Parts: sequence; structure tokens; C-alpha cells
Amino acid sequence: MSSRVDSELGELLELGDRIVKMATSGGATVAECLLRSGAELSARVRLGKPELVEEAAHRSAGLRVMKGKQVATTSTSDLTEAGIQRFVADALELSDLAQEDPFAGPADEALMDPSQAADLDLFDPRGGAVDAAQAIATAKIGEEAAMAFDKRISNSEGATFSRTAGGAAIVLSSGFRSAYKGSYQSLSVVPLAEDEGGKKRRGYFWTAKRFLEELDDAKAVGEEAARRTLRKLGAKSVATGDFPVVFDPDAARSILGLIAGCVMGSQIWRKSSYLHGREGTQVASSMVNIVDDPLIKRAPGSRPYDGEGLVSRKNVVVENGILKTYLCDSYSARKLGRASTGNASRGGSAGVSCSTTNFILSPGTDSNEAIVKGTKQGLYVTEMMGFGFNAVTGDFSRGAAGFWIENGELAYPVSEVTISLNIDELYKRIDAVGSDLDLRTSTAAPTIRVSRMTVAGSGTSA
Repeated sequence: MSSRVDSELGELLELGDRIVKMATSGGATVAECLLRSGAELSARVRLGKPELVEEAAHRSAGLRVMKGKQVATTSTSDLTEAGIQRFVADALELSDLAQEDPFAGPADEALMDPSQAADLDLFDPRGGAVDAAQAIATAKIGEEAAMAFDKRISNSEGATFSRTAGGAAIVLSSGFRSAYKGSYQSLSVVPLAEDEGGKKRRGYFWTAKRFLEELDDAKAVGEEAARRTLRKLGAKSVATGDFPVVFDPDAARSILGLIAGCVMGSQIWRKSSYLHGREGTQVASSMVNIVDDPLIKRAPGSRPYDGEGLVSRKNVVVENGILKTYLCDSYSARKLGRASTGNASRGGSAGVSCSTTNFILSPGTDSNEAIVKGTKQGLYVTEMMGFGFNAVTGDFSRGAAGFWIENGELAYPVSEVTISLNIDELYKRIDAVGSDLDLRTSTAAPTIRVSRMTVAGSGTSA
């Protein structure tokens, strides 16, 4: 990777070298610098007219220093000479004031080797070069397609095209130094339709990829957004009871995100997760396999190394329903008496925490249609509202909307219902896993079916 570093990344690395040298010369036993540069653009149109265009460029540095077991972090966007001097001095002063932490320390140098970092093809020059005019034009195509799809589409909350591109460099006093670039762009369309009684029904559809050429066609995105809006017309509640619940990929992703937070080493050592002490035990149906894989080319959560410089690796989190590992950075690993899994990330201040990369519920073999067809009666969830999850107990309850399934068919749209079940039991009751995985986001899941959940509504089921 280092042989292909461009001038922008080269400048970041040189600046990182200077900052680390200043910190160690000032008394730091460990200095770690994260630098970022890039640009973002977001353009929204509504009813054919540009409503918002935001464009910004940024350059920033974050620094973590250690004096023995005393740790401090600082950040700055002032990269003038005076700004850098003050930034480093602040970090050193704060470290003198910090309490000692027996678990503090850098990552294991033996696990750092930037030459082993994979080329993951994360940067698209075309995507990073999209200007405001192109972004507006693309958003207009999406919205116009939605509005023209059916006369029942009466209004729009707009269409938005966004792109971001930039570079990140990390320089450590251990000698590790490396940098890479990344890009990501997305298009979303949100049409409205008028339902009985003047009630507005809102639907949406979106596409997102690291490479511009891989985005779904803008016209197709708009038409699918309209289709999803129209199928909500006539939505009603259902009777309360225990039923099978099918989660479409967007809703399943939300369910997967709950367990992502619960396998973080930081949550485990704090005993803030229902999965504490559960390694090696069954935490899900045997159909469930979950991986954290930063090595997928062009995927949104991919990276060649983690925030501490450890070479990225794939971690199997759940295998055939058995919890295999927690995801740790070096600090949480020390707290738990184990090795890092390469899951460190750094925020703007260069502070280190645990994070997922591409956190994926592995696809099965059944199509979405086959799972619905195999469900005699139940709820098909396309959206969830609110936040009702207790990570310590696993209790889960959220508002939901979607469709009622009758005899293997989507019979009518459903809204104003609540679904609930302890998340531990929810995962154990998964009895179907779809084949429709789409890596639009770094946390991704296919369609899943839970054999039985409590569905609370106020209407009468068909």
C-alpha cells in the first residue's frame, strides 16, 4: 500500500511524523497520531427544485500520548505551525494530570506490519469528483421517477445525493506509519402518498456503494421508492397475539446492530451486555452465523488495518448459533485477559474504542419470497420505530410497520403495532435466513424469520 501513497496521503504522513516526534521529544513514552483529510457533498432536491447543497472540506489531527500509564488525547483542525505546537503541548500537559491506568498501553508491535495490509479497493476517483450540478441532476432523476410512477404519489420529502471521499493516515511512535483513501456515495428518494382521511404515507428507497458505477440506477431507485410508498396505502393494525415475524433486510440489519453492540469487549468487561460470560454457549439458532470481516473488497466497513495499526482480519463471532468471540481493541483485551481481535477504531481525538467493520449475518439459501410463502400467518416487518432495547437484560420492544402475511402472501399493509421478545430468545427462534444480503451498509443482514414473537396491535386480524 505504501508504494502507492499519493501526494495527499504523503503530506498527512509527513505531518504525522512531525507531530509524533514533537510529542516524544516532549516526554511522551508513546505517541499515536491520526490524521484525516477529505471532502463531503450533499445535495437535496424537492419537487424538482434544489433545496439544499452542502459542501465542506476538512483536515484534522488527533493525538494520543502516554507517559507511562498516564494517557491523554487531543484533537485539532488548526494545522498551522502555532496550532500544532499548542495541540501537542495540550496533550502532554493533560497526560501529566491524568490518573494512571494499569491497563493502558499501545497495541502489540509484533502484530503491526503495514506491508501485510490488503489492497481493498476502497477509493473511487469518479465518486470523489462528483460536483454539485451532477449531484442535483442525479437526485432530480430519482425524484422525478417517483413522482411520475403513479398519480397517487402526491408529494415528496425530496431526494438526496451524497458523497464523501478522503484519506486517513496513522503514525505511531513504534514506527508504524500507513495511510489509505476511501469513498462512499448514496442516493435516497422519499415520496409521499395520500391515504384515506388525509393521512400521509411515506416510503423510501436508497442505494449506496463505495464506487459510483455500482450505485443502482437513479430512475430505478425513484420507482422503487414510489412502489414502497404505494403499498402502504390502507395500512391498519392487527390483533394482539404471538405470531411468526419476518424481518426484511433493512429491519434485520437493525436487529443485527443490537447484537453488534453487545459483543464489544468494552461492554463485556463493564458487564453491560447480556452476552457477558456466554462465550462458547448457544446464543442463537444453529442457522445463525455472524462474522466481522474488514477484508471484503469495496465494502463500506472494510479497512486494511485497525485504529491501532493491527492488520485487519476476519473474526467469526457466532458460528452455527455458538458465540465464538468478543470483539476487542487492545485495552478491552487486556481487561479480559486476551489478545486484541483487531477491532480498534479512533475518533477525531484519536481516542481508541472497540468497533465493528463489516458486521454481517451470513446469508442462507432461501429467497425472500420463499420465506414469506412458507409463513402461513404472521407479520412482515419493513420498518421499526423508537428504541426499546436493554443491552444488559436483552429485553426488546419496538414499534413496527410492514404487512400482514396470510397463507404465504402479503395480504395488507400494517402499521401501529409493537413487537417484543427478549433478544436472546429472538435469536434462538430464527428459523429461516434469506439469501438476499446487500452490503449497502457496514452492518448488513438478509431476510430472517423469527418463529414466534409478541405482536401487539389494536385492530382485528384477517
